Amino acid sequence: MSSQAKTDSRTRLVAISAMFAALALIFSYIEFLIPLPVPIPGIKLGLANLVILIAIVRMDFRHAFAINAARILLAGLLFSGVFGMIYSFAGGVLSIVIMYLLYRTGLFSMVGVSMAGGVAHNLGQLLTACVLLQNTAILSYFPVLLFSGLISGIAIGFLAYIIEKRLPSFS
Repeated sequence: MSSQAKTDSRTRLVAISAMFAALALIFSYIEFLIPLPVPIPGIKLGLANLVILIAIVRMDFRHAFAINAARILLAGLLFSGVFGMIYSFAGGVLSIVIMYLLYRTGLFSMVGVSMAGGVAHNLGQLLTACVLLQNTAILSYFPVLLFSGLISGIAIGFLAYIIEKRLPSFS
């Protein structure tokens, strides 16, 4: 591959990463505007995870992580504030690491990877709350978030699978 071709390929990947980050931010904004009609705090569908899951499948970990981090930082600054950003970053980091590792094994479908990501995100946020509030009683809320993470993970994983199959190649 020539030097120019490598540069073009990298430029294309950066542009796609920027578009993915923007799309994930838009999905975060939609979730901010239209909360789920569930009377339980902390439950979200996780629409931005659609983009992150596709990035894990189509790109390397570094790019998927950068997309996720950019989305969390910008959404925190625009919608949720510093503490929301801290909770989201903790959940997002644990989630993307778990999803990437499970995807790399080749043993899990996108739905399975997404389910694990949803649960890991909720767990990361709960553990962060335990540290910040210095109270482990918060973990009693985990069964509710476990169930919601599984349900939303199924929905997001299924949608991500359908969308990813219809996307053109990035190269």
